[in-house]
Amino acid sequence: MQIPILRKDIQFFPDPSRVITRFFSNGELHTKSLLQRVMMLDEPQVRLILEQTLREFAGRHRNLFEVFHRHCEQINPIIERYGIPYDQLTDQRKMLLGAYSTMEYAVEAAALFNPSIVEDPDQTFLEAGEKRVILSFRATGEGHISSVVFRRAILDKENNLRIVKVGKHIEMAEIIHKNLYDKKRFITKMSEMHIPEKYTAGFMETLPEKFEYMMLLNSMDRMLEKEFVSAEQRKAIVEITWLIDSYYDVQFQGDSDLSERVIFPLSASEKNGIEDARFVRLYDEDDHSVKVYATYTAFNGQTILPKLLATKDFYTFRMMPLLGNGAQNKNLALFPRKINGNYAMLARVDGINNYIMYSSRITVWNNPILLQEPEFPWELNHMGNCGSPLWTPEGWLLITHGVGPMRRYCIGVSLLSLSDPTQVIGRLKEPLLVPLEREREGYVPNVVYSCGALIHNDSLILPYAISDYASSYAVISLPVLMEVLRNNHL
Repeated sequence: MQIPILRKDIQFFPDPSRVITRFFSNGELHTKSLLQRVMMLDEPQVRLILEQTLREFAGRHRNLFEVFHRHCEQINPIIERYGIPYDQLTDQRKMLLGAYSTMEYAVEAAALFNPSIVEDPDQTFLEAGEKRVILSFRATGEGHISSVVFRRAILDKENNLRIVKVGKHIEMAEIIHKNLYDKKRFITKMSEMHIPEKYTAGFMETLPEKFEYMMLLNSMDRMLEKEFVSAEQRKAIVEITWLIDSYYDVQFQGDSDLSERVIFPLSASEKNGIEDARFVRLYDEDDHSVKVYATYTAFNGQTILPKLLATKDFYTFRMMPLLGNGAQNKNLALFPRKINGNYAMLARVDGINNYIMYSSRITVWNNPILLQEPEFPWELNHMGNCGSPLWTPEGWLLITHGVGPMRRYCIGVSLLSLSDPTQVIGRLKEPLLVPLEREREGYVPNVVYSCGALIHNDSLILPYAISDYASSYAVISLPVLMEVLRNNHL
């Protein structure tokens, strides 16, 4: 039986006009020269340059005064190191120094791809057959730095998406470091990162069982102040700093629209990208609560780290690394419900096959179980998931991707047992979605890819990326898809 696929005309393209403010510095020597030149200006000149700058850029950003002050404070150590008392600078001169230490960054300039979709917590004031949804995208700008951006939309009874007007300003969140860290878990993660205990025991022993961010940094600083610190010890301290900086919360302003919020890389562990966030609404049967999670890949330019974010309201997000021997490689995706009392997670620990893991703790994953191997020509290179499985009365609907000849990415589907997802009920032998001729061109050609779908009005709503450049979505009849899967038992 042929599965009818309705590709919708709507497309999401990268928008270079969506810019954020970032701190800019070319190093201490450059900043010293800048200081010397700005300090030679008299106050009327300072006021004039600042007024010109605000006139040109105030309409593009919120709270530029606050941004300039914050960025000036970041160069304060250099200012004082060169004999300029910070508290003697006028507010206008501080803001001007901050303006010279600020740049715009177009978060979506290069690509808007790898979409995920979840139900919006707010389902009020809708007509029958409608659902309010939140779409997330991997946005990529200059230097291929990836972040997460959002769009809000309404799916109508015909499965058409009505995109809510996108906000005018886009801004990063304020970073808030987690208050307390568990010493035992931290030591476990250091062991998994192969950081030798002999280089860490000295300062870890001085910490209590629950310690604060600054306590660890101060302990490491004291270690570095010692006369004899080996290169290996210094490397270990750098790696530990990288690890602790991967735990943090971010908070957006309460008056920002969802489309104006960007989760931009803020910690050392992800300075080169927050990649392929797979959002899921997880229902907890114990207390009947619903919380939104997303697994993602943090990339620092050399190393990847699987991480998890959690939110209840899309204003505050907790970011944390995933632990355990199963938290390896890319392609982790949470199940939306516990199975037999445990959390469940998909993984691709070897970079080739699909695995499944169970855990009583949502951040610790061990003992991955092989679930699927590439079997068909369109996926023989490797396979992986396309987001969290979807619950249906007949089983878990698992959207997969497969890589075939010429590294062409296609999307497939499997059906897993509800009580034991290691049991595959059915699996499509042919891909559900392949790149059409008009979808083959992009940053990475010949790719269709998704990070999450949902079910609405008896249909599979499947957002997908077009060759790592733009995004669209397709609608598939769920009854027809299920019938084909039941007839394709392997």
